[in-house]
Amino acid sequence: MKKLILSVLFITGALAAKAEGISSPSGKVTLNFDVAENGMPVYEVSYKNQAVIKPSKIGLELKNERNLQDGFKLIKTSNSEFDETWQPVWGETKNIRNHYNELLVELEQTDTQRFMNIRFRVYDDGIGFRYEFPQQKNLVYFVVKEEHTQFAMTGDHTAWWIPGDYDTQEYDYNESKLSEIRGLMQGAITGNASQTTFSPTGVQTSLQMKTADGFYINLHEAALVDYSCMHLNLDDKNFVFESWLTPDAQGDKGYLQSPCHTPWRTVMVSDDAREILASNLILNLNDPCKYADTSWIKPVKYIGVWWEMIAGGKPWAYTFDLPSVKLGETDYTKVKPNGIHPANNANVKNYIDFAAKHGFDQILVEGWNIGWEDWFGHNKDYVFDFLSPYPDFDIKALNEYAHSKGVRLLMHHETSSSVRNYERHMEAAYQLMNKYGYNAVKSGYVGNIIPRGEHHYGQWMNNHYLYAVTEAAKYKIMVNAHEAVRPTGLCRTYPNLIGNESARGTEYEAFGGSKPFHTTILPFTRLQGGPMDYTPGIFEMDMSKLNPNNNAHVNTTLARQLALYVTMYSPLQMAADLPEHYERFMDAFQFIKDVAVDWDDSKYLEAEPGNYITVARKAKGTDNWFIGCTSSEERHTSVLNFNFLDPDKKYIATIYADAKDAHYKTNPQAYTIQKGIVTSKTLLKLKTAPGGGYAISIIKIKDESKLKGLKELTGHI
Repeated sequence: MKKLILSVLFITGALAAKAEGISSPSGKVTLNFDVAENGMPVYEVSYKNQAVIKPSKIGLELKNERNLQDGFKLIKTSNSEFDETWQPVWGETKNIRNHYNELLVELEQTDTQRFMNIRFRVYDDGIGFRYEFPQQKNLVYFVVKEEHTQFAMTGDHTAWWIPGDYDTQEYDYNESKLSEIRGLMQGAITGNASQTTFSPTGVQTSLQMKTADGFYINLHEAALVDYSCMHLNLDDKNFVFESWLTPDAQGDKGYLQSPCHTPWRTVMVSDDAREILASNLILNLNDPCKYADTSWIKPVKYIGVWWEMIAGGKPWAYTFDLPSVKLGETDYTKVKPNGIHPANNANVKNYIDFAAKHGFDQILVEGWNIGWEDWFGHNKDYVFDFLSPYPDFDIKALNEYAHSKGVRLLMHHETSSSVRNYERHMEAAYQLMNKYGYNAVKSGYVGNIIPRGEHHYGQWMNNHYLYAVTEAAKYKIMVNAHEAVRPTGLCRTYPNLIGNESARGTEYEAFGGSKPFHTTILPFTRLQGGPMDYTPGIFEMDMSKLNPNNNAHVNTTLARQLALYVTMYSPLQMAADLPEHYERFMDAFQFIKDVAVDWDDSKYLEAEPGNYITVARKAKGTDNWFIGCTSSEERHTSVLNFNFLDPDKKYIATIYADAKDAHYKTNPQAYTIQKGIVTSKTLLKLKTAPGGGYAISIIKIKDESKLKGLKELTGHI
């Protein structure tokens, strides 16, 4: 269903000097725009008649040209309203409403006769705006030296932030006042394979904040296409954020050709944290799906040959004999296998058998292809060919074996950030996938970018990531890109982009651990732009049991690992631990087998960034629901109302909860499982352990004989 409402008002001449205002459909959010005396565009935002963004300047600084920051006059404005309901290929809900009021302001820089438009869209949960440059003779090709978009805060808000960086987002979050960021920055910058920080007060988007008045504010961007990724640099004396774009190898921030436009700059606001999590503002600011046929795009639940390397210390490489590899010259038949290379025929067959037995769709295998002996740290150009398997990996036989069991292998393309090399091999690599029946690829960009001097989040690389996705679509291949730029809702337009990493994922639990509150923040920040391949499902928290040389500890309880399949939304979910660890806890593993990866509806039941998130989701095409709760190192008590269930119907609920003595550090594997009857009138209290959580499967019953012996759940669980 689509409903479109348009009402247009043109303002010219003497009226153009007046400030322009527009409110959201319900009137909760109001945006005002003005041109200051020096011709500088200025905007401000309020929520429920209280200021959220104080008057803030907007404009661009150009290289070797007159800036686009001042000297403007307002020549025309247009107002319109838009209302539609669209259906995502996959998502948190079956239907998404896109309802906003729009203000388009058209500006002329009088001394240069150049034109710049600013398009504002105002929703009930925030705003988006972007710069637009119509075709014109005095502004055709131009280079952005810096974008000066301001977000002036109303006070010293609490923020959940990670350091601004041109090459990584894999940092642990900090919770602090804005005024405290500078003092905490040095300690917040931890080591990574590639990183480039830029400012003692620079942070990344999506940035989540909370005001003293209880307003939740989120700053981000949408539809990042052919432009540089935006960070935020804070003036911590005046609490004003300003955009800070990622430079290229020459230090330039963007190359534009009119007609063109920038990505959207977004501000979400609400007095209810749950509304921030439920917002579709980022998706709605992206273009509709560009593919006529999306039948080949399917959500995926997978396992993989991965954690035994990440946590267990086993090598991706086939041999220890080679200090260097030259593709096409190195003869792997003449080297001694190391004997512990996990991507071997026998081990992969075991994973295939496990996946088939327990209903998983695919099996990721990393380390299958030649070149891993010297893949990292050498700025090597011709590092992988993405075609040639190691001698112990029979690509044809293993895919045939997997297909005979009703599952697929999931391709792995680590590029080592040699992007030119990946693009030179991409067509042949995708053709190889088609030949052997792969329909999804996990790509990686570990290390410094080649071409040398480029950054992971610059315009050149952002164009590459999208090129990889659109080329993959030609071969009906889905893409899960790791180390790529953080998502900005492009999965609406290109839904074969079914996952990204782009944040500190589960692997860091094997590298020393993440803060226990980490998963209570990611849905407010990283997940605002799209799903994350977080790789949950770790059941063994003591890494020394996998590798005596690894003393890391996974900072979570087992019950919370189950909850993450619901709280960390993704159409691509991995059961990341080893099969033998799941076999020790098959009763808990049942939830991972049962939980859906695509949804018709989602209800955020309770939320507070840094403390807890509880969400209920209805599985696609069914009447079954799943609930997950993730909490911080503090215990949390939920009061769950099941009024989202169909009235007068009965359900069997299975509750996977922390045991009373559970603790993420001292007793993480202590859990309880309780089964009983729930209805729309059920009210339950559930407690989490420190660093804990709970998960619930809720199955609608048509045959009431299956309820025999079960009691209705009530009170404290």
